[in-house]
Amino acid sequence: MKTEGKFLNKVLSIRFTKMRKRLVLGFASVVFLFILVISSDSDMIQRVTPFLGYAQERDVSCYEESSTIDSIEQFESEEGTISERRIFFHETSCFGEEGAILNARQACAVESAAMMNPKTTVYLLFVSPVKFSNASKEIVRQLTSYENVRIRHISMERYTKGTPIEEWYATDVLKTSRWPRSHMSDILRYLTLWKYGGIYLDLDVVVTSSLEHLTNFAGAEDWEDVAAGVLGFEKSSLGRRMADACLRDLKTNFRGDVWGNNGPGVITRILQKLCATKYARDMTTVRCHGFTVYPPSTFYPIHYKKWKRYFDETDRNSTFKMLEDSLVIHVWNKLSKDQKINVGSRAPYAVIAQKHCPKVYSHCGKVF
Repeated sequence: MKTEGKFLNKVLSIRFTKMRKRLVLGFASVVFLFILVISSDSDMIQRVTPFLGYAQERDVSCYEESSTIDSIEQFESEEGTISERRIFFHETSCFGEEGAILNARQACAVESAAMMNPKTTVYLLFVSPVKFSNASKEIVRQLTSYENVRIRHISMERYTKGTPIEEWYATDVLKTSRWPRSHMSDILRYLTLWKYGGIYLDLDVVVTSSLEHLTNFAGAEDWEDVAAGVLGFEKSSLGRRMADACLRDLKTNFRGDVWGNNGPGVITRILQKLCATKYARDMTTVRCHGFTVYPPSTFYPIHYKKWKRYFDETDRNSTFKMLEDSLVIHVWNKLSKDQKINVGSRAPYAVIAQKHCPKVYSHCGKVF
């Protein structure tokens, strides 16, 4: 009986080991297929990547906090003149007691815009009413050495007052969002362009050419989809109509459970109506009644699926070839933020930063 018992235990142990291996293999296969699917699906990647850092995204308590005497200077609506050209960046993160953090790559975006557009006032607007952290003070000092850079804080209660979304925003719509910081960024880009006109840029870009000749425009991410990382609405009748339409769409179609619905989704839906066509490749300036949808090579020359090209030294020549027609490069921060790049690297992103945001690049330490 003891021999039979030992034999039975051995058989059960072998079966259990095999079953465990099958489960591990099955789980690994599911993970692999999942990654394969999201890496080839633009809509899926928009839905999935935001889950990274989900808990941090949910904290937007700073949006209701008041400024203090040492906070970032308050933005005043009367700043500048009506005819002034403006570029806007927004930072919608909340920060702790250490203060606001502006990393080198974000600062590079702002510096490149200021450097390449000297006749344009470049605004970096913070929603969090805090002072800058000690770690960011040198970077900020380099940015503000440009006469056309303004760093300001905005109070959302004041900023929305008298706008088409004042009452809607006051209903705490962001509390319905899974990603309120990202969706705040979506709201702000359209609201800011409605209020002041000008150009909106994401903070994960580098401006490599002047944008001062551009008026009413957006950029295609690929030949099907329009992106919202670079937008321009002038205060002209066309720009005003576009801004109005975008805010109306935002209010009507806002979804807190779909990450990309309120940013690229808004401009895409509006242009599909304006241009009477579904795909970006068919959105010509004539068909869009004077509004220009630039091809992917202008603002998104490297697709998000190939974002690693910006960090790869080995194939840099072919990467630079892909960037020849671009005015702006977009480095896809959601995917690339943890990719380390050393100062002095010959990777395309480092070379471009050294040229187009030299002050930030030379004062960011050993890692850019």
